Amino acid sequence: MGARVVRVDPSCPEPGAIAEAASVLRAGGLVAFPTETVYGLGACALDPAAVAKVFAAKGRPAGHPLILHVEGEEGARAIAAAWSARASQLARAFWPGPLTLVVPRGPRVPDAVTGGGDTVAIRAPAHAVALALLRAVGEPLAAPSANRYQTLSPTLAAHVVNSLGDAVDLVLDAGPCSAGIESTVLDLSVEPPRVLRPGALELGRLRAILPAVVYEGFLVAGADEGTHASPGLDARHYSPRARVLRAPDRAAALALATSEARALGGSARIGLVVRGEALGAVPAGVDARALLDEPEGYGRELFATLHALDDAGCAAVVIEDVPAGEAWWAVADRLRRAGA
Repeated sequence: MGARVVRVDPSCPEPGAIAEAASVLRAGGLVAFPTETVYGLGACALDPAAVAKVFAAKGRPAGHPLILHVEGEEGARAIAAAWSARASQLARAFWPGPLTLVVPRGPRVPDAVTGGGDTVAIRAPAHAVALALLRAVGEPLAAPSANRYQTLSPTLAAHVVNSLGDAVDLVLDAGPCSAGIESTVLDLSVEPPRVLRPGALELGRLRAILPAVVYEGFLVAGADEGTHASPGLDARHYSPRARVLRAPDRAAALALATSEARALGGSARIGLVVRGEALGAVPAGVDARALLDEPEGYGRELFATLHALDDAGCAAVVIEDVPAGEAWWAVADRLRRAGA
């Protein structure tokens, strides 16, 4: 038996649906809801028992902190021990939006949210449903991606149901997420400020506001290495059930997918993901998908495409590598971890 799913208008959510979801949350339940990035698994952030249900539903290690969602800067100030001029500048520039700020943790924030650490990750989502729910509940919501730990992030309500089943009490279905890639996480508790997770907000836009920001590449950690500074730091993450293989260009990707399909002798399908124009005829056993050859469009469809190839029963997915450079930073990060 799956979770109850309620369809809502993505731009003007029905008050009755929001009221029902808020009631579930205030009673200590879990509600999956859409943000502009991915669907989040929501719980009242200041209720340790509710937060514990999030970890149990996801199978998430206790040392992995959760992002807290607020309506805006005022809500962030209420749960931070300190809110710097930098934090205010960034919030005013990018909130609501896909930027998470790591700041000193205030006394109201439970240990369970931060993994016992001294900082807390906060963002204001840019989605009408998420903002309506935050207003109705009247307190911060913890909302990591609504999927089992290390698996593909959900960009559709169906992905949530398939991953979590009845571990979630209610799912607000507002259709696909507009970004499809998680938020950028910026640690303001260190000097210089450091990007911990690349995401839907580009590095160049951050540096236009705060030139001192550093990004040191793929900062990864093992699942059992104690408290993490940010969500999404595992070497393996965002992973489909299918084995992920990568190839340097379209021709190499097609050749590798063909070889894999032949090796299986027709006993299973092989997924193939390329950039740009759709492929013409492909060998038997190869399920080919073409994503836009620009980072925003590619990122928006990446997780949904991998979900679809998993659902089609693909034993492996061959992915053409994306270009180098900061514009593709979030996509490259997700592909690296999916295939780790």
